[in-house]
Amino acid sequence: MGIGGSEIFLILLAVLIFFGADKIPELARGLGKGMREFKKAAEDIKSELNNSTSDVRKEVDDLKSELNKQTTDIKKEVEEIRDDIDKTDINPKPQQ
Repeated sequence: MGIGGSEIFLILLAVLIFFGADKIPELARGLGKGMREFKKAAEDIKSELNNSTSDVRKEVDDLKSELNKQTTDIKKEVEEIRDDIDKTDINPKPQQ
């Protein structure tokens, strides 16, 4: 449900009666200034969050890279050990 034209008119009439015609421009300026401050604060928070998450993303990427490198090194060592085992004779012939 939205606010209709008659509801807006009644609200404006109440504001005019309550504050008077000379205070309305001041209220509008204050409201505008408050909205600008709020938007600026929201942008600052958004910017700070983006900076923080980019730092975390970089650390995670660095960890992933290091983990991939170590995994590759371990696989290489396992392959070398497997090759050594394949080359070794399991049942050596007795010497006479």
